[in-house]
Amino acid sequence: MPAGRTVCIHPIELPTGPAAFRLRPGGVLSASWVRPGCVPAAEPRPSALRLPIVETVETIDEVGEFGLIARVLARLPLTERRGASQVLVPAGDDAAVLAIPDGRLVTSADLLLEGRHFRRDWSTARDVGHKAAAQNFSDIAAMGGVPTSLLLSLVLPGELPVAWVEEFAEGVAGECDPLDVTVAGGDMVRGEVITISVTVFGTLEGRAPVLRSGARPGDLVYVAGRLGWSAAGLELLTAGVEAADEREAAFLAEHRRPRPPYAAGPDAARAGATAMLDVSDGLLADLRHLAVASGVAVDVDSAMVPNSAGLRLDQILTGGEDHALVATFAPDAAVPGRWFRIGSVQAGPPSVTVDGKPWDGPGGFSHFGKPE
Repeated sequence: MPAGRTVCIHPIELPTGPAAFRLRPGGVLSASWVRPGCVPAAEPRPSALRLPIVETVETIDEVGEFGLIARVLARLPLTERRGASQVLVPAGDDAAVLAIPDGRLVTSADLLLEGRHFRRDWSTARDVGHKAAAQNFSDIAAMGGVPTSLLLSLVLPGELPVAWVEEFAEGVAGECDPLDVTVAGGDMVRGEVITISVTVFGTLEGRAPVLRSGARPGDLVYVAGRLGWSAAGLELLTAGVEAADEREAAFLAEHRRPRPPYAAGPDAARAGATAMLDVSDGLLADLRHLAVASGVAVDVDSAMVPNSAGLRLDQILTGGEDHALVATFAPDAAVPGRWFRIGSVQAGPPSVTVDGKPWDGPGGFSHFGKPE
């Protein structure tokens, strides 16, 4: 109805009979008569009273366990993927059966808990699906491997809209598709807080795994992927600030849906990386894991760390959830082009310094106790 026009509805006698009122597509109630005075004279009669369209929200409790499973499976990559050649018995039986052509199976598991790792008012269900898969695939890449299949288990409140779960599954599928990853099975149970468990499997394609423990004095430290973008996005969300420009919008997007450099892991392995790991808790915190495992000291040159987005140094060094990769290479290694040098490995007690000095800023993320 044009602006300025009103319709009044009074508790008076209204016409009856099958032709008196009829519902048109779009929720429009056509009336053959409207009380004089309710509609301005310019309004033609018969008039249409537009009723609000009430959308019903279908919940998990309403569709039940097996109805929900059917909805989710319809949206996941179960067959016709490269990984499907390794899934001999797919989802639908009591257990999946996997082939292991390489003779070795690379596997990793991770959890996401609502309120801890994501918020529904900050991220869409599709964002959460992408993130759940990405952070697991990144761990496989950090070993020099390629993900092939995964198991997905969910704890879901009964009042959760089915549409949220469907969109989440589409997000998982969206992250699987470019990598030809197959979903081999999983589980669903009812609970109070959305909890997502992903277990991913991968192949080394005949290569030796790249461990955290292989760095040696004299090696050089390289990074692939973005650092600090997710932390910058989280700061905006925490402050309740909308993105002011494309740069800040990119930070928000990176936090909601990280983009790990998957191919950089196998590339580094082929190039002879001596150690490698995924940057999930912050660059310095994760380099500390490498230093301890390898028994070396690591120094980061802050002037060499990529910072095309103009971030603060603490965001780059300690921000987590970018899922970049950090690796060490021998000085004479032919390092792939997507890797950027940021520091060096030295002899000494396990430690991480910045420009030759201990870092006195905030540490990285830790689930328990003080930050790393």
